[in-house]
Amino acid sequence: MALTLYWYPNCSTCKKAKKWLDDHHLTYKLVHLVEETPSADELSTLIQHSELPPKKFFNTSGKVYREENMKDKLKDATIEQMVTYLASNGMLIKRPIVTDGNKVTVGFKEDEFEHTWLSNN
Repeated sequence: MALTLYWYPNCSTCKKAKKWLDDHHLTYKLVHLVEETPSADELSTLIQHSELPPKKFFNTSGKVYREENMKDKLKDATIEQMVTYLASNGMLIKRPIVTDGNKVTVGFKEDEFEHTWLSNN
């Protein structure tokens, strides 16, 4: 199962997720969230497959989120608007995101990774 790891190399949580994938010998492709920000279509697909609310894809602790006043913008935003915001700046995207094309995890929790990425191998 080839995975895609959307990450930001300076992010400590991303480094932990990458190490976890390496430690479990899982194959993945790295995508730099800022240099290769996913398109609106890619983000829509990730959100659909994750079964999470779109707001879970926002990096709420990030500087850009605060500077852009995203908390207020998201209150009445449609899913399409949220996806457009995310696609406009990779620093708005919560990281890491891991997908196999069907399943998606957002953030890094070891138990969630074990359940999602090891149980079906």
